[in-house]
Amino acid sequence: MITNAVESTSSLPDAPAMSPDAEAKLIRKIDLRLLPMLFMVYVVAFLDRANVSNALTMRMPEELHLTGQQPNTALAIFFVPYILFEIPSNQLMKRFTPHVWLSLCIFGFGVVMLAQGFVHNFSGLLATRFFLGLFEAGIFPGSFYLISFWYKREEAQQRFTFYFCSVIFASAFGGLLATGIANMDGVRGYSNWRWIFILEGIMTVIVSFMAWFLLCDFPGEAQWLTDEEKEFVLRRTLTQEAENKEGPLSVSDLVEFFKEPMNYFGALMYFSVVVPVYSFAYFTPTIVKTLGYSVVQTQLHSVPPFAAAFGFCVLLAYLSARTDTRMPSVIISALILIVGLAILMTTRGHFSAQYGGICLVCMGAFGAGSIVVCWYLMNLQGHKQRSIGSGWMISFGNTGGLVAPFAFLPKTAPQYVTGYSVCMSVAVLGILVTICYALLVLRSRRRVADDPGANDSHVMSL
Repeated sequence: MITNAVESTSSLPDAPAMSPDAEAKLIRKIDLRLLPMLFMVYVVAFLDRANVSNALTMRMPEELHLTGQQPNTALAIFFVPYILFEIPSNQLMKRFTPHVWLSLCIFGFGVVMLAQGFVHNFSGLLATRFFLGLFEAGIFPGSFYLISFWYKREEAQQRFTFYFCSVIFASAFGGLLATGIANMDGVRGYSNWRWIFILEGIMTVIVSFMAWFLLCDFPGEAQWLTDEEKEFVLRRTLTQEAENKEGPLSVSDLVEFFKEPMNYFGALMYFSVVVPVYSFAYFTPTIVKTLGYSVVQTQLHSVPPFAAAFGFCVLLAYLSARTDTRMPSVIISALILIVGLAILMTTRGHFSAQYGGICLVCMGAFGAGSIVVCWYLMNLQGHKQRSIGSGWMISFGNTGGLVAPFAFLPKTAPQYVTGYSVCMSVAVLGILVTICYALLVLRSRRRVADDPGANDSHVMSL
């Protein structure tokens, strides 16, 4: 069984003494060097996978002759390689270093996105969506994996939330960008929906070159830290990576990992987040359009729900960090999601209530995302557990990306009872598995408390 305990760091040299002011200065230096570039990377990554939702409100379905569930199939095919290659991608990132591996992935999906602007049929759309999922597979779990080694557990939540908010920013920015691009219909003979993919593909390729030079590696590999600063970061985060004592990942490591029940509940928690997140990231423009807006108005009115979600995420991160607890934030988010879905299901024809329900759903869906990931990942220790854990949690959770596209079928518009019911069921499931995961954490904490030789740093967070 995986013990979730940190191996001894006694073989590391003592970290150099550092005053509180100097330590705070070092953390600010890490924040500025690590987080903005990762944020930008995932903005373009999520923008590239979700921008098809904006294109579907334009003439894309007519020009590509999409019928029935073909648009939904195109959304879902992305997740097949995305799910399968997340754990292998984490291993490749460790081998080649983050700035090399992630930059290559970004360049790959930027080129694919650019190509998507020139497809002429359903088959071409499927192919580009498949390769988009392949190249994007390592970005999200790899970034969380990387962030987890730079901070202490009590510092991680706000950083995880900052990074996760890139999803919200991309969802909102995608609507604003699509609003402007909607007026480019016919420019150089291309429809406006094609310009969404072409311009965002070019932007992504540019970001990939920036990432090569600006993305951080793991603390022990960071050339912009002095040797003393590296030792200090490794010591304060209880990391062994400087000596890499864990060795290469083996089949037995995977077997031991999957013997631990907590890992299944952690993945289910993230699944319960992903289904509503992708449902509303993909279909908010479509749902808003059913309220009677034009194409441009639809894109603009898709932005405020994500702005509300951003504010709620920041508030939860602050409260979670201050109280050093995660479970209440996850439960509160799920309850807000359920309330929002209930409003959407019962107030058909009431514009203000419907729009308010969309805002509540976005707040509840996105609010728990970073909390769940931080809670689970920071309860794991070492490169092996975190590389497997981040890939496993996010790959399993993203099976929800296969569910979401088929929850909101055109034939169910404008009520979308099936989609709302699926999201509500998943939200209830999320509450149940969150409670189960918390009970397992309590069991682990009792075991540590009963062990007189245990280190307090091994206590898992609740």
